[in-house]
Amino acid sequence: MAQKAFQDYYPEYFAHCYGCGSMNEVGHQLKSYWDGDESVAYFQPKPYHTAIPGYVYGGLLASLIDCHGTGTAAAAGYRAENREMDTEPPLRYLTASLHVDYLKPTPLGPMLEVRGKVKEVKGRKVVVEEWIMADGVITVKGELIAVQVPESLVKELLGREQ
Repeated sequence: MAQKAFQDYYPEYFAHCYGCGSMNEVGHQLKSYWDGDESVAYFQPKPYHTAIPGYVYGGLLASLIDCHGTGTAAAAGYRAENREMDTEPPLRYLTASLHVDYLKPTPLGPMLEVRGKVKEVKGRKVVVEEWIMADGVITVKGELIAVQVPESLVKELLGREQ
């Protein structure tokens, strides 16, 4: 995709997440984008992401819901403030609650499509409804409540960089 992913806008001190951090070379490197009113990310599970032969490990699926949701929350925060994602101060969200429903086993092999829809933006809180599809079939649904990172944590992280 030619456009920058939500996660590409994270400052370095916020880019270490195993699921979506560009600074984490062994992580998933998940990249999320707007697709109209929905957000979308794609992930290709590796053979070692297995639960039982032929199927994806549920913990990986939960982490995709988690990281796509927090990226979507950040992008929604900027939209709610009528700001571009490269403007200061940076907005970053953390998971306050994560609910995942496994509807059917997710096959190992096909590219996974992770989609989200913002249900609510209220102050520092964003609620995102999400689902994962394999070959066009929804196998996982989830909901994430994300909260904006408190200023005290931002100051702590910036202090560690110096």
